[in-house]
Amino acid sequence: MSGVLQVVGMGPGDPDLLTLKAVRLIEAAPVVAFFAKRGRTGHARRIAGDRIDARAELLRFEYPFTTELAVEDPRYLAEIGQFYEGCAAQLAERLAGGDDVALLCEGDPFFYGSAMYLFDRLHREFRTEIVPGVTGMSGCWSAAGIPFTHGDDVLMVLPGTLDRQALASRLATADAAVIMKVGSNLAKIQAVLDDAGLLSRAVYVESGMMPGQRILPLAEMAGQAAPYFSMVLVPGRRRAR
Repeated sequence: MSGVLQVVGMGPGDPDLLTLKAVRLIEAAPVVAFFAKRGRTGHARRIAGDRIDARAELLRFEYPFTTELAVEDPRYLAEIGQFYEGCAAQLAERLAGGDDVALLCEGDPFFYGSAMYLFDRLHREFRTEIVPGVTGMSGCWSAAGIPFTHGDDVLMVLPGTLDRQALASRLATADAAVIMKVGSNLAKIQAVLDDAGLLSRAVYVESGMMPGQRILPLAEMAGQAAPYFSMVLVPGRRRAR
C-alpha cells in the first residue's frame, strides 16, 4: 500500500503555534521533506526543531533561486517547473514504497505555499492529507496588536510584486489590506499607499513571529531595505464600532 502525503502547515514562525495535529504527524513521519533557500536552514525546518524523529529521512528541497530571477523571465517557469518535478519525483518514490511523507510548509500550505505545487503533481496518484496552519498575515497582525477587520470590512490580500497601477486600483476597493512579498517592492508600496492617503495607517512587520521580529510604522521605513519575509498591514476599523 502506498504511503500518505501529509502536507503540514507550520504556522508563521513561532513553534508554539504549531497545531497538535501537525506535531503528531511530524513526530511520527518516517520521511520529512522541506524547502530551503541555498545556504539556509529553511524556515519550516527551523520551526519543526527537534520534533522530527532522529531516525526519519530528511529530504531538503533547495530552491534553484528565490528573488534572483523575475517571474516574468521565460527561464523562471521552465526552471522552477523542473525543480518541482524533481521534488515530486523524490516524494513519489518514497510514497510508492509505502512510507508516509510529512511535507513541511511555513504558514498555511494552500496560501502562497510552495507545497501546493507538489500537491498538484501528486494528489491524483497518492492519498493526501492537508494540515492547515496559522497564516503569516494573522501572525503578523497578532504580533503587532492590530485588530484588523470588523463588521463588513472587505480584506484585500495583495502581492507587492503587482505593478503600481494594479496595486492602487485594488487598494481603492478595500477597507483593509495585507501586502505580502515586500522585499525590493518596498518603495513602490510606500508610494502607492502615500498616494492613496493610507501611509499613516500602514504598519511594517518583518520576520513576524520569528527570531528578529521587527514592527514599526511603514512611514519610518523610508529609504530602507526590506527582506522577502516582510509584510505591510493596512488595518480597517474605519466604520463605527
